[in-house]
Order: sequence, then C-alpha cells, then structure tokens
Amino acid sequence: MDREVAWLNASGDGLPALLASVGGPWGNIQAYQPRTPGKRSSNVFVLRRQIHEKRFAHVRRMPTYEFALKLVWPLSSGQGRAEDDQRAFDTAVDLLLTRIGGFVGDKSHGGRFLSVAENPEYVTVRFTDPEQTLGFAEFHAEITYFADDTEITG
Repeated sequence: MDREVAWLNASGDGLPALLASVGGPWGNIQAYQPRTPGKRSSNVFVLRRQIHEKRFAHVRRMPTYEFALKLVWPLSSGQGRAEDDQRAFDTAVDLLLTRIGGFVGDKSHGGRFLSVAENPEYVTVRFTDPEQTLGFAEFHAEITYFADDTEITG
C-alpha cells in the first residue's frame, strides 16, 4: 500500500502532480480509509481489495494486488452549479489515470512493482450516480487496477 501511495504522491517526474500542495487537484492521497474522513476536501483513499498469490515450480510465488482507489470530490464551486464540480472531478480523475498509467515503456511505478495495470491490462473507473451523493455535497468514484509484485522464492 505504501509503495503505491508514494507513487501517487510523487511529483516533479514528468507525470502530472496530483497533490494540491504541488499544483495538483487532490487535497489528500493516503493509504486506508480513515474513520472520519475530512469533509470539504478532495480525497483519494488507496485500498487493497484482494491479493492473488500465483505459485510456480513449487518454490516461486508472485503476489498480485487489486488496488481500489476510493475518490471523494467536494461540491465546492460556490456557484451552486454541480456541473462545474463534476467537470473538475473528471479532470482530476484523468490526471490520476495518467499517473496510474505511468511512463511509456515503464509500468513498474518507478520500480516499486513488477508491473501495474498490465495484467489484466486495464483500469476501471466507476462513478457513483451524482443523485446519490449530491445530498452529501460530494461526488464519488472508484478506480480499480492490478499490480504484480516481484517474485518470492521459498
């Protein structure tokens, strides 16, 4: 978890910066869901849904993690126009997808994993219907993808 959070929080490497403190759209990117998440802040909570451990030749193992990024975006335009906030949310999600996609030719998230979003070779974004979240003055989505870790012998 911490390796993926470090990748998402990285900046100055040629990929979009995500944190607001370095010019990105997200106020907070952290591992795990807090008990009381901050309101009125754009949040990415990095969760791990599953671990698949593939075994080879009786002594080699390769863990594959299913990451789930829980996204919370506040209704904050001040104009009362939910459309503007949804557009900003879409833009922030696009930047997040660019960082998840990584560099051309390097899908290891800076050597943190063997590969990310390559097996299976897709990233899924599920947006929650705004009618369900506007009452909380928020928009929600979830991004899921997989990461293969380095092999373990033993």
